[in-house]
Amino acid sequence: MKRIAIAVCAVVVGFATTSIAQTPVNHTGTYTLVTIDGNKLPYAPQGAPEIQSGTITLNADGTFISAMSYGLASGEVASREFSGTYTRDGSRFSLQWEGAGITTATLEDNTFTMNNEGLLFAYRK
Repeated sequence: MKRIAIAVCAVVVGFATTSIAQTPVNHTGTYTLVTIDGNKLPYAPQGAPEIQSGTITLNADGTFISAMSYGLASGEVASREFSGTYTRDGSRFSLQWEGAGITTATLEDNTFTMNNEGLLFAYRK
């Protein structure tokens, strides 16, 4: 009976250790966009301008700011900032964009992956 109890404790500790390692306790900070649907930047999703760079900053007060730089057909670069609020449930996030809809995201290790209308944006801290 002791062997079974020890085995169960080892499994539970193993799950707890894995969970802690995958989701940082302190999720706040700035994450830099590294890929869109697995494509390195710069990248132009179908029907959209070329995205050259991006960041998302998660603040401790439940707000966020996202910034992106786009390459225009004229050769110029344009930048936009977006903001909103977010909620967190473990490794899952729900981002409410100011003046827009809701986007879901996950955080594993230091990679923040956001599903924005079917495109996966991967950011790293």
